[in-house]
Amino acid sequence: MNFKEKFEKDKQRYITGIALVLATLFVALLDNFFITWLFLGVAYIFATHESIKLFDLKSNILYSFAFLIWIVALFYPNPDDLSFLTIIIALSIMLYEKKVDFKLLYPLLYPITPFLFILALYHDFGMGILIWLVIVVVLTDSGAYFVGKSIGKRKFSSISPNKTIEGVVGGVVLATLVGLFYGLNFVGFFLSFFISLLTSLSSVYGDLFESYLKREAGVKDSGNILPGHGGVLDRVDGYLFAGVVMTILLRGLA
Repeated sequence: MNFKEKFEKDKQRYITGIALVLATLFVALLDNFFITWLFLGVAYIFATHESIKLFDLKSNILYSFAFLIWIVALFYPNPDDLSFLTIIIALSIMLYEKKVDFKLLYPLLYPITPFLFILALYHDFGMGILIWLVIVVVLTDSGAYFVGKSIGKRKFSSISPNKTIEGVVGGVVLATLVGLFYGLNFVGFFLSFFISLLTSLSSVYGDLFESYLKREAGVKDSGNILPGHGGVLDRVDGYLFAGVVMTILLRGLA
């Protein structure tokens, strides 16, 4: 199959992918906190909606919580702290009403908390570091795909049967090497290597975790908002684990 035939077959996927890349580049070039908050916020709202469906939750108050958290995150200097504060508030309300349902906390843990960490990563370290995160996650995913297609034989996990050990190793190695050299703009050699490696590994398990949620829910995609790609969670799953890890490592070691 030549490129033209492949393009026609996956036309929607390519068009959506190009649009996402252009939108991301536009936000990166502007490098404005409000614009970045707004851009992430759109993904955050759709991802939260998809997670609520995956967890099979019926409480509409979760949407109000999610919206208010993101509004406060625009002004609060440590956005990631808000997730823990919200969990305490949610538990307090449930205890007061004597209706404790821990499943209602699931969307607060995933994807709300990881999105707050990604916003905090930009707030604390700037667009250059956010680009580092994108480079590592994209190369982990694309490297795993191409290496897996080329030489992949052994299954990585029954949760995601399309992933191979060879593909995952190839993706992690590629992302770590490129991430290492990009990260030298901000930190030393060994720290850049360490952060790139752990961020890459965490993105693999972020992808795997979302695959697990979809398998438990009995669905192929988390949603259908992105033609040819599925839902927002299908596109950001790797970032949700990787963003938390990179934020923690930079705060603790840089």
